[in-house]
Amino acid sequence: MFRTLRRALCVAAALLLPLAGVQSARADVAAEAAGGGYWHTSGRQILDAAGQPVRIAGINWFGFETANHVVHGLWARDYKSMIDQMKSLGYNTIRMPYSDDILKSGTMPDSINTDGKNTDLRGLTSLQVLDKIVAYAGQSGLKIVLDRHRPDAAGQSALWYTASVPESTWITNLKALAARYKGNSTVIGIDLHNEPHDPACWGCGDTSRDWRLAAQRAGNAVLSVNPELLIMVEGVQSHNGVNGWWGGNLMGVAQYPVQLEVPGRLVYSAHDYATSVAQQSWFSDPSFPANMPGIWDKYWGYIFKQNIAPVWLGEFGTTLQPSVDQKWLAELVKYLRSTSAYGADSFHWTFWSWNPNSGDTGGILKDDWQTVDTAKDGYLASIKAPGFDAGGPGPGGPGDPGGGNATCTAAYTVGSDWGGGFNAEVKVTNAGSVPLKSWKVTWTWSGSQKVTNMWNASHTQSGATVTAVNAAHNGSVPVGGSASFGLGGAPGGGAVPSVSCTAE
Repeated sequence: MFRTLRRALCVAAALLLPLAGVQSARADVAAEAAGGGYWHTSGRQILDAAGQPVRIAGINWFGFETANHVVHGLWARDYKSMIDQMKSLGYNTIRMPYSDDILKSGTMPDSINTDGKNTDLRGLTSLQVLDKIVAYAGQSGLKIVLDRHRPDAAGQSALWYTASVPESTWITNLKALAARYKGNSTVIGIDLHNEPHDPACWGCGDTSRDWRLAAQRAGNAVLSVNPELLIMVEGVQSHNGVNGWWGGNLMGVAQYPVQLEVPGRLVYSAHDYATSVAQQSWFSDPSFPANMPGIWDKYWGYIFKQNIAPVWLGEFGTTLQPSVDQKWLAELVKYLRSTSAYGADSFHWTFWSWNPNSGDTGGILKDDWQTVDTAKDGYLASIKAPGFDAGGPGPGGPGDPGGGNATCTAAYTVGSDWGGGFNAEVKVTNAGSVPLKSWKVTWTWSGSQKVTNMWNASHTQSGATVTAVNAAHNGSVPVGGSASFGLGGAPGGGAVPSVSCTAE
């Protein structure tokens, strides 16, 4: 889509859904979680490893595709608090746009505030930050779809390759990400390329322009590394002379379906927007908005309705300022099928965007990166869906049903010491065979040090002995996973203490 990331818009108040509808959706979100293990498709549904149908009902959080090389907003907030807020609002999946720049060796993120927040991201590369986000999302019961949004941070491209980023690089990097997260079912799929558009074609047979053939090459390459991933394939702009949104035209699937070597892994993805992004002829049709279901059926909805494959609306959004956009969003939400009526036998979706700084749509968050646009979020209440099992399984499958002991270790590291005071970080690692529900770390200083402040944990101090207990958001630690907390103390100059960790 056509985005100006630099321009943040203040979103005007719009029509709120009735409170009963919001309460109903919250009850749905609170339903029993499914989603364990890797996922596969069956007809138009997506099923988890246990064969239970699941619904992607999520949000786009962009930034890794920009010159910041990291999700936006970390200058204002801790990434864990962002994910906690997403979960509290009932979003269960994050679509994570990136550019191939983050796959370059040593690419570092920009604009992360690590002063009292995001302390565990200090000094990490962009890919290492992505690892942290994936790990915390998984612990929180959210899934991740990686979205190859751009070849580089300079901007979107019509085709999946450019002069500086050839197809070979695109495929090599897709395979690298598939390998990086192999065995981690928090990452359930990869969106191969964002918004192919003219001159991209579907089914024309020209290998330099035929997006359907390129998607097959890339999808099979990804599956050769990790055959468990879902492969998300977007549409094009025009097919047989019929134009639509960039990436939103899947009319060619009827005659030329994508064929992958691993069955049950293909999900088609469309994008759809309102007038705040661009005008389309259907918005001025006298029958609007009653004409919209027929438009959506033609471009992408038929794939779901004919039971060909699951359909994921990977992007849709609006500022909600024009009344026509309010009508469009209300009609689209109805078309996507309410969770209360249809459960997971529905269209999948990720709203654009979490970020407030998408110039032509705004976001779920307002400009302070904290306050929720309750009007916009309210429209989505009926299509939100239950969250997923936290702490996805490793390579062994859906999880170890047997017993085990909750065991943890802790490592204390001094980050800085200026004599009058110091900062330290403590990393807690799950060293047992079962997930941790909570943990506690204890140490005794050899001198007169006192804790002056602590983040991502709470503490008590008796003499030289300090006991730190996990915060609400980081007590759950999967097997082999870790959580961190930081502290400031005074005076400096003390020896590094021995630490002990207990868990349950």
